[in-house]
Amino acid sequence: MQKTKSYTVDQAQFLLERYCIYQDRCHIEVEKKLKTLNIITEAQEIIIIHLIQNDFLNEERFAKSFVRGKFNIKKWGKYKIKNELKFRQISAYNIKTAMNEIDDEVYTETIKKLVVKKAATLSEENIFIKKKKILNFLLQKGYEFKDVITLVNQNL
Repeated sequence: MQKTKSYTVDQAQFLLERYCIYQDRCHIEVEKKLKTLNIITEAQEIIIIHLIQNDFLNEERFAKSFVRGKFNIKKWGKYKIKNELKFRQISAYNIKTAMNEIDDEVYTETIKKLVVKKAATLSEENIFIKKKKILNFLLQKGYEFKDVITLVNQNL
């Protein structure tokens, strides 16, 4: 029989503060972490309120950070980013605010660069098959069809 470690509210609060300092977190991630620590529901609520009041847990900051990271590092498109934020139960207002972190010109340039980069990796001779593969690649990354189709046709 395995013993589970138990934490006081103060100990759990300290652990969650460190957890939130290391990286911006959403409410869902914090709730999951609290469940893994086997914290009772009443204590979870106290800890979450403490984290919010002391700005360890901030949904808007998380959403903005998430958008910047997924776009700048992973090169995800707006559609995929929005869906991931919805999955994490971020409010519509915070999603809209966070999406403003992506500059439209930079977004278009990123799509162009991805088109050129992907085209260079394909040895396909048939231009239609090549375009389809690039289109599928960009749609999978979450870019909007209308933006992708225009830029694929312009840059190939």
